[in-house]
Amino acid sequence: MAQGDLGLIGDEQRSNWIRLRTMILLRWFAVIGQLIAITLAQRLYNLQLELGLCYLAVGVSIVGNLIAISVFPENKRLSETENFMMVMFDLLQLCFLLYLTGGLHNPFSLLVLAPVTVSAAVLSLRSTFLLGFTAFALVTGMVYYHLPLRTEQGFILRIPDIFVYGQWAAICIALVFISVYSRRITREMNSMSDALAATQMALARAQKLNDLGGVVAAAAHELGTPLATIKLTSSELAEELDDHPDLVDLKEDALLIREQADRCRDILRSMGRAGKDDLHMRHAPLIEVIREAAEPHQDRGKEILIEEGPGPGGDYAQPQILRRPEVIHGLRNLVQNAVDFARTKVWVEAMWTDDVISIRIVDDGRGFPQHLIGRIGDPFVRRRRSESEKRARPEYEGMGLGLFIAKTLLERTGAELSFANGSDPYSAVSDQSERRGAIVEVVWPHSKIVADAAKPGTALGENRPIEI
Repeated sequence: MAQGDLGLIGDEQRSNWIRLRTMILLRWFAVIGQLIAITLAQRLYNLQLELGLCYLAVGVSIVGNLIAISVFPENKRLSETENFMMVMFDLLQLCFLLYLTGGLHNPFSLLVLAPVTVSAAVLSLRSTFLLGFTAFALVTGMVYYHLPLRTEQGFILRIPDIFVYGQWAAICIALVFISVYSRRITREMNSMSDALAATQMALARAQKLNDLGGVVAAAAHELGTPLATIKLTSSELAEELDDHPDLVDLKEDALLIREQADRCRDILRSMGRAGKDDLHMRHAPLIEVIREAAEPHQDRGKEILIEEGPGPGGDYAQPQILRRPEVIHGLRNLVQNAVDFARTKVWVEAMWTDDVISIRIVDDGRGFPQHLIGRIGDPFVRRRRSESEKRARPEYEGMGLGLFIAKTLLERTGAELSFANGSDPYSAVSDQSERRGAIVEVVWPHSKIVADAAKPGTALGENRPIEI
């Protein structure tokens, strides 16, 4: 599944993840609670209820559960429509039971919120709206139409009308508030779950590419000596055959062997950098790691300038940092975002001191939208694009997932990220500096990213075999 596909997982697809067994279990709890409430109201408080109709309402739920258990397998996943019908049935059954037991004069009328809350959490917006509207209509009807609660002596139990209308208002407000709250929280959790899955996929992909490069590097290393021997032998053979005009065919064969040996060498080099999984390459100079991260975006029509230098009190020597997949992939995503929105140039500024390693990525574009700066790094952050932006980047469909992946991966290595703009986006262009676009700064504590220096004369050890 591609990263973009994760953003397309909607409410309707998520509702298919709910098991029938889960809904049946929740209904059993509701049935037990209803039977206990009816029994206590009749025997403990001597309320005169329409027991036949009450038990009929509860019995319908029991029969529905028994049919579902006998007809469908335990692991059945409900579709959006099936989930909607299950929750709608529970809402109608509950409201019918409340109608038989005093309507809004019954303190258990608040339970009307339960089916709508479940719908807001797992069903689509359309289904939630229909359930909410149905609950609103039924609650409003129960204000005027219900069977009163009567005591054994025939007295009607009711609360003052002002409290009835207050109960109605409270339930209606709660229907809206709790539905919106539940839906928003659930969507936030789902988005974070999708984005974390995409991050793991991106990291796994980067790791596989590194492993593949290691395999190719090992092959290039192992085949280097045989290919060199073949090339040397074929060259010597071709030179010796220069003195034998009658053996022109053999000379051409020798030259062909040498040519194919060179071709094998070039193929191995094109498939991966030699020594990519070598222990020497577990760490690399800071600028080389930045160049490797920016390399895929060098030919996209924007100039990428890499600047380096020590900060105050820093050693002039460039530090050797850990060449981790998270670092390379995270920086690559940040550079990609800068190239996407830059006009002509992107600057990558590397600075180091004795305490921190800092990388700033700056572009000359419009910068981050002011109202989104506080949310940058959250997954699936969309904003409506203008027509000019669509014409400039028709293929761009930003969801904030790339920045989320970069932020998550880099923070796993101990980095801290900050986002800002190089200038006020509302100021005149003439008043802005060249580096006026978005700024992303990545800062590591020295101990988190700098490789431990080996003592002079210490062997690195043997390269580890790559497990595939």
